[in-house]
Amino acid sequence: MKGSSPYMPRYEQDVLNRLHGRSRGPNRMLYMVAAILAFGVFLTLVNIYELRRIQHEHEHHMARNPTVEGRGEPLHSMSSKQKIVWVHAKHMNSGYLKHVFSVFERLGYTRGGKASNWDVLWAHDYPFAELKTVLHNLNPHQKVNHFPGSGYITNKVSLATSDLKFIPKAFKMPKDKDKLLEHAKEYPEKMWVQKSNNHRGIRILQLNQLDLTSDNTFIQEYIAKPFLIDKRKFDIGIYTILTSINPLRVYILDTELLLRFCAADYYPFDASILKKYVVADDYTATWQLPSLKKIYSDMGHTHKETLSYYLRQHGKNDTKLFMEVRESIQEVYLKKEKFLIQSGAGYKSTRNFFELVRFDFVFDEDMNLYLMEVNMSPNLSSAHFKENTLLYEQVIFNMLHLTGVARAPNDIFSRGLIEEKNMQAALKDVQVLSEGCNSAVCQESCRSVECSLCHRCLDLNWKNALRTAYLEHMNRRNCRRVFPPSFTQEFAKNWKESTDTFYKNLSLSNQKIYTWFRLKCIQDVTWCH
Repeated sequence: MKGSSPYMPRYEQDVLNRLHGRSRGPNRMLYMVAAILAFGVFLTLVNIYELRRIQHEHEHHMARNPTVEGRGEPLHSMSSKQKIVWVHAKHMNSGYLKHVFSVFERLGYTRGGKASNWDVLWAHDYPFAELKTVLHNLNPHQKVNHFPGSGYITNKVSLATSDLKFIPKAFKMPKDKDKLLEHAKEYPEKMWVQKSNNHRGIRILQLNQLDLTSDNTFIQEYIAKPFLIDKRKFDIGIYTILTSINPLRVYILDTELLLRFCAADYYPFDASILKKYVVADDYTATWQLPSLKKIYSDMGHTHKETLSYYLRQHGKNDTKLFMEVRESIQEVYLKKEKFLIQSGAGYKSTRNFFELVRFDFVFDEDMNLYLMEVNMSPNLSSAHFKENTLLYEQVIFNMLHLTGVARAPNDIFSRGLIEEKNMQAALKDVQVLSEGCNSAVCQESCRSVECSLCHRCLDLNWKNALRTAYLEHMNRRNCRRVFPPSFTQEFAKNWKESTDTFYKNLSLSNQKIYTWFRLKCIQDVTWCH
């Protein structure tokens, strides 16, 4: 027998064989149990993987097509959509739009084109001729960084000949030739510059050197005694944002401005040396002037505070100066608003539009302020001065935040849950005048301006207009209103129509938005400015 020993009795051998067989049995069982357990673990891991995959797919589906609990209706929340900016410009990759791209990227936007489902169109040039079809068929959520008709403000001939308080006397050629000659005869000491919409080539000329027949030009009085810092003439650029027409809403970036100094000392004056009185691309920067370097560079203040500090140190009233800046900007928009309204009449809604421009001012040695021009698509490139990177990016960011482009969803009146809309700006947030709206007068009629702001009197257009105004105020960051103007709370509380000439000269639409902000100011002092 296999496995037997010749030296061992048969029965003992049988016993050993049985014992050996039993010892192999438990080992087989152990292996089988281990194999079953391993297979079970494997199945468990597979199931976990599949469950997680299904859960991920479900979450992804819900992000694209959220539903109300208990229903199967897709709600398409804007917050789940990738935001797209379409930048329309020439030579856009040359670097001059670097900060525009950077800010949009930080806000979570990707770049798209005309064919994409874009949210924001950033056009460097005035787009309403080239992109006419696109801009007449905008979706409610789409935003465009220009207003139709804004050329009435930025056109140099149109602006200079508007006969406004803060604009130096100007005459349109050849139409006003005789008026110019008559005025020059009365003020023979005045100097003149001839300008066109092309701002290049500005030069002081004698009256007999001017071209009085050149069409689409204007001849303007030159401000001969400008305020100087370290012997340099300069201008100040105020970044201004238009967010609405009819009713009108205009803001400025209140904490910062652009300071540009001429490249040469003003005196001894020589009209043939342009860099003495024309601010060109090679201008001298704030931090390059000895009197400003410490406050701007060493102490870390803004351009605006640096200028204000210098003026205060020299006994000048910087508060009055900047109040007049606001007044000047306000005056321009009120003068040109009717043209903006006419230009926007052919579009579905002007709520799609916003616009950043730069108002350029100078002031003379007696602190008289003068508006020189308004720049469409102002320079936002730091290619010449890297130190201006922060300035330009703050300008862009504050503007986009104010206009709602920097938050999601872009427009609470176009997409999203009603809860999402109310979370940002509920109709309760825009209500004013609780006592007045409960009065018999307002209960009977919506005829008065104040009563027309009561809940029962607001139509859908005005509800949306006030909600947008509410959001602008809440998201304005460093921007402040120019129109409607700021108030003191005391003025708001004691206001009387009979004594407010400014109010009486406004359109009905602007009277309503003026009144709404005044009443909000009474409720909360932070709404006064």
